Amino acid sequence: MKIAVLMGGHSGEREVSLDSGNAIADACTALGHDVKRVEIDGNLESIIPDIKSVDLVFNGLHGTGGEDGAIQGFLKSLNLPFTGSGVESSAICMDKRVSKSLAENKGIKTPAWITLEKNEDPPKAISMSYPVVVKPSREGSSIGLSIVQDSGGLKDAIALAKQHTGVVLIEEYIKGKEITVSVIGSEAYPIVEIIPSHEFYDYQCKYTKGMSEYRCPAEIPEKQTKEIQDIALRIHSMMGCRHYSRVDFRMDEKETAYFLEINTLPGMTETSLLPKSAKAKGISFNQLIEKLISLAIQKVS
Repeated sequence: MKIAVLMGGHSGEREVSLDSGNAIADACTALGHDVKRVEIDGNLESIIPDIKSVDLVFNGLHGTGGEDGAIQGFLKSLNLPFTGSGVESSAICMDKRVSKSLAENKGIKTPAWITLEKNEDPPKAISMSYPVVVKPSREGSSIGLSIVQDSGGLKDAIALAKQHTGVVLIEEYIKGKEITVSVIGSEAYPIVEIIPSHEFYDYQCKYTKGMSEYRCPAEIPEKQTKEIQDIALRIHSMMGCRHYSRVDFRMDEKETAYFLEINTLPGMTETSLLPKSAKAKGISFNQLIEKLISLAIQKVS
């Protein structure tokens, strides 16, 4: 099969995407596919010669331009099959404000939050107790994210987040475990617990080997594990996702899970969480890639 692997892009996650894309391409080659590595730098029209005759586009992009519906709309306009969620689902999931609202409307717990538009001044007071999390509404890899301990740090945290987005999310901080659930096809995979060496799971902890500890399956009672996996499947379905996703939660000290966000193009690097979850289920990285290819070329996805 002829497969074009997209990587790079113009978001803050470009370097991670290059790592993901190359890992995906290596796996596709090992699986016997005819692979074209397509690095995106700017004008999408320029990649048409590289992708117009392939059987499948494997989307290894992350963040703005790759995960928000833009590339999905472009590929759809060319009638090219591609991995991952479609245009509308990608746009919904990329915007934390929208995805949190949809989940909350369906009775799924998510940390309390308020939003701040780009042209709004920082609030003098907020209704939530400190600490709070300040982050861009449309960004990944914890880029622009801060944990603010008191009102004195709020202004700078908002300024940082505004460098990456038009809308800033100020969110209740849930003390407890950081966990994530990978969904592949219609199945929730083993939960991963993340124990970062920093205060939170920041960019460095995510992509530097040895900066975080991972437990998979997470040390969570079986009943709660099943409940959290069921919630992840509900979120994946209600957001209209296809093929795969990764749903992030915080679990408080009473073992109640709070939905944070859903990633429609999870990382595929050596330290990435979805491959760790698949490995815990006995699925190698190459087998995982082949499974995603199979899901993408099915007539009904």
